[in-house]
Amino acid sequence: MSDVALQEAVAEFDRHLRAERGVSPHTLRAYRGDLRDLCSYAAAVGVSGPEGLDVTVLRAWLARQHALGRSRATLARRTAAVRAFTGYLHRRGLLDFDPGPLLGTPRQNRDLPTVLSQDDAGRLLDRMDVSGPLGLRDLAVLEVLYGTGVRVSELCGLDIDDLDAARNTVRVLGKGGRERVVPIGEPAARAAGDWLRAGRPALANERSGAALFLGARGGRLHPNSARRIVHSRIAEVGGVPDLAPHGLRHSAATHLLEGGADLRSVQEILGHASLQSTQLYTHVSAERLKQVHRQAHPRGAAEDR
Repeated sequence: MSDVALQEAVAEFDRHLRAERGVSPHTLRAYRGDLRDLCSYAAAVGVSGPEGLDVTVLRAWLARQHALGRSRATLARRTAAVRAFTGYLHRRGLLDFDPGPLLGTPRQNRDLPTVLSQDDAGRLLDRMDVSGPLGLRDLAVLEVLYGTGVRVSELCGLDIDDLDAARNTVRVLGKGGRERVVPIGEPAARAAGDWLRAGRPALANERSGAALFLGARGGRLHPNSARRIVHSRIAEVGGVPDLAPHGLRHSAATHLLEGGADLRSVQEILGHASLQSTQLYTHVSAERLKQVHRQAHPRGAAEDR
């Protein structure tokens, strides 16, 4: 095989990821760049095809990335990209052995996104201007993001039929095509219903299909547009910390935990494959931890002296 064969394998993998709903455009672009860099390195060290991607070559490539000063987050993502790629090659029979699991994952110093206080969240959602179709849509977007904790890509992928108004639930297709049913609170359900009844018909056209949320021109709402909506609506309200849609997801998880939800339930709501992801993703306020300690520990409460 030649270097072209390795590039063709990367192209096939890219097509495979694009066909798998739940892989975000951002992840696709990142993986594409990561594997393009791997192909260049492989060619430079004489690897002529997928079968040459053994653990020695991959570790050497990652070591080079480290030497070039790549951040821990970039190294972790590139490791994930290679693992996904070699796993795909192994399943296709292009690798006899998958070296991906043998690659260590760099530790990341995770910078948690800004989290709204419960008062800030209420102020944001209660003070939004909801005049006109776009106002109804924007309120529904923010209410559903905060009320369900879904990812912005999941929100934009929702169809009308995914919303079950009778049960106050929404069906979500998450990463890797994993489907889950998430509870949706009364305010979010009401905002979505108002949007469907009085807002969406004004924007809908032949491009709309079954999409729940629409852009200004009637097509399915794009994640980048949803991000702009969140930033602009927060700026309009004033006094609320700016954050991205992921910050609303993080706020939802944090407020669930502060309200007494167990970690397993939050894991299911967020759609995390492992509990470890939820533990890393969510944090509980110091006051909540103190309260739990006071209530649960036999010597947690102050003694009467």
